[in-house]
Amino acid sequence: MTTATTTDDFATLLDTTAAETEALLGTLLSDAPMPGEIARPRRLIEAMRYSSLNGGKRLRPFLTVASAEMFGVPRAGALMAGAALECIHCYSLIHDDLPSMDNSDLRRGRPTAHKKYDDATAILAGDALLTLAFDIITRDEVHRDAGVRLALTRALARAAGIGGMAGGQMMDLAGEGRFGDREPPDVAKLQQMKTGALLKYGCIAGALLGQASKEQYGALDAYGHAFGEAFQIADDLLDVEGDAAALGKPAGQDAALGKTTFVTQLGIDGAKARLRDLLQQADAALAPFGSKGDVLRAAARFVAERQN
Repeated sequence: MTTATTTDDFATLLDTTAAETEALLGTLLSDAPMPGEIARPRRLIEAMRYSSLNGGKRLRPFLTVASAEMFGVPRAGALMAGAALECIHCYSLIHDDLPSMDNSDLRRGRPTAHKKYDDATAILAGDALLTLAFDIITRDEVHRDAGVRLALTRALARAAGIGGMAGGQMMDLAGEGRFGDREPPDVAKLQQMKTGALLKYGCIAGALLGQASKEQYGALDAYGHAFGEAFQIADDLLDVEGDAAALGKPAGQDAALGKTTFVTQLGIDGAKARLRDLLQQADAALAPFGSKGDVLRAAARFVAERQN
């Protein structure tokens, strides 16, 4: 991966990593069972492939690969770690779309998994992708050092679990009034958990793979925090201002569900101002890396300016 200073450069790098991730996921989700597996039921593997292939920018794997490259980490190992992260992300989308959650009919311009198949198959496909992620992240191909793999696994569990994505989703549902009186959530904390935790993991995974110094790890942690919040603010703005055809899903869902978002909390102008501040924070966090951080700087600009 080379330094990206223009939009076209970055788009090429993003597309290249997405294609590599797609190919790797296709291999990992083959019909043939792995050693220790008994069989891979056809309907289950089809639903897993339907929900994880042929769509998405693969931004989370991109962050993993880009951050790892700053430390000279072999690309193959970083792609494996990114694929594990993407399995977590895809599982979360399947479950988020279920009738008991956001009740969405479309995802990436196609019927959601429970619409394409059924609720039970969708739940099991999500469960299986979640489990596969931890299979992948512990493989020798990720890193030769078992201690590094352990650190990656623990960090992924915490990003995805009670104090991360799953906990954030629970806070989101509570904020809708699902469990009694609606109590407006702490939006920054909610989104730091629900959305930001996996995005930040992509950044710190590169530091873990590269066995970074404490200072370098801290810099990528700070960048990942700013990046995750910027991503969510851009997403909230798109839900208000975006076009359903470009988004690949219905716009205005947050308002329909009564969600508290950065836009409802700050207003459109306030959210845009906060987004600009976060871009500056992300840029400042990357200062210790000099020009090696240019790709991640471009990634932050990309999420702030994206249209879908």
